[in-house]
Amino acid sequence: MKLYRYGISVVYSLWDGGIHFLNSILPSGLNAFFLFTMCSLPGSTVFAQAPSLFGTDEPLELTLHADLKNLFRDRGDDSPYHPASVTYQDSGETMHIPLRAKTRGHFRKIAANCKYPPILLNFDSIHTPGHSIFHGQDKLKLVTPCRGDAYLVHEYLVYKLYNLVTPKSFLARLVKVVYRDSVKDKASEPYYGILLEDEDQMARRNGANSIKTQGLRPESTRKEDFLKMAVFQYMIGNTDWSVQFRQNIKLIAPPKSLPSTVPYDFDHAGIVQAPYANPAPELRMQSTRHRRYRGNCIPDMNEFTPVIDQFNQLKDAIYAVYVNNPLLSESYRSQTITFLDKFYETINDPDEAVKAFSYPCDRSGTGNVVIRGLKKND
Repeated sequence: MKLYRYGISVVYSLWDGGIHFLNSILPSGLNAFFLFTMCSLPGSTVFAQAPSLFGTDEPLELTLHADLKNLFRDRGDDSPYHPASVTYQDSGETMHIPLRAKTRGHFRKIAANCKYPPILLNFDSIHTPGHSIFHGQDKLKLVTPCRGDAYLVHEYLVYKLYNLVTPKSFLARLVKVVYRDSVKDKASEPYYGILLEDEDQMARRNGANSIKTQGLRPESTRKEDFLKMAVFQYMIGNTDWSVQFRQNIKLIAPPKSLPSTVPYDFDHAGIVQAPYANPAPELRMQSTRHRRYRGNCIPDMNEFTPVIDQFNQLKDAIYAVYVNNPLLSESYRSQTITFLDKFYETINDPDEAVKAFSYPCDRSGTGNVVIRGLKKND
């Protein structure tokens, strides 16, 4: 558990999703900041467990060993697993973890779109030591760069933004990956990647189970969580999602409760600025930098008030992710701040907010188009 400062604000990064989540589950009278302080004291044994993969924002350097030609060549719908392993340094010790790997994804899996396809890493508990940061992991998605490292870092920061909004979000770890071909014994240059929390672990962390239902309408999900998600998607300029087809959306729910919507895959969001990202033609949008609210029709703007209030409360923390961030270019940082400025101008102008969030109620527009995605959900 560490304290990170980016510019004007302080962001607390906790393995379980944040101080706001701890406060929601701690007994009355026990404050998460007090718990944070106690954990920081010398000799503290609170949470004294194996190091958490997602417990730090420090990029993890690792090497993926495999027969890369065969691994990257299998890009079909049912890609087979290949023998692989990862190595990394931990306190001077070289950790070597055998595993299986296969390609995954949709757009980024197509060779014409991306050099390196996204990878699914499948760990075996028998071969994962208890003191490894991968102890307890089952399947992890490794998001790989498509058209350069910068855009992957931009996408990684979107995951960090949504962690601020709700613990019902995927934890992410930035990694610096070297791909080493086990046949040719030849290594690539290091590239940035993103390790994403396993879907079932994310659900369990929130006291829920993963739901695989197709065709579920937004109105049949937990409204508070859906509105947070939909307004967030509007903030980052992302239209590449749908609940009905679970396009870049996961559903989780406690027993006998309405499901909550959890977004992922943000590379087509305007805030990422990926050069290959374009809105679906059915939306009749010129650019991902033009926002379009894609929630369901809610005529009563008062229902948005709690969500708008939350985003206003998070404003400093959201901007802090970008201010003085050494991973970003000055031009991207400046453009992103301007992009966020426009969002906050909109939500705090009653007329502009009505125009933006009532768009799905306009039957002559494209607010009711459902994005099906390229292929089946993964």
